[in-house]
Amino acid sequence: MTKSDIVDIISSSTGISKIETEAVVKGFMETVIESMKKGETIELRGFGSFKVVKRAQRVARNPKTNQEVVVPEQFVPVLKISRDFKSAVNESVSK
Repeated sequence: MTKSDIVDIISSSTGISKIETEAVVKGFMETVIESMKKGETIELRGFGSFKVVKRAQRVARNPKTNQEVVVPEQFVPVLKISRDFKSAVNESVSK
């Protein structure tokens, strides 16, 4: 599913025009990105939590040359899915 598919579904189910729906979806995505750039956590009850996690420096291996490479510490965005979301997906897919 792509962003345009999401816009189409929301637009048809709410009666809002596709242009307005696209603006809302784009605004939501930009807000999440900007908040995470500031290190903020975003909680959407029943969906999950977006947060920034610090990954420690580690040693990896280049599979092509088998040479060790140091991967520096970095901050990465993560999404932790809610328990309700997980169970709903599990029940639906396992049927």
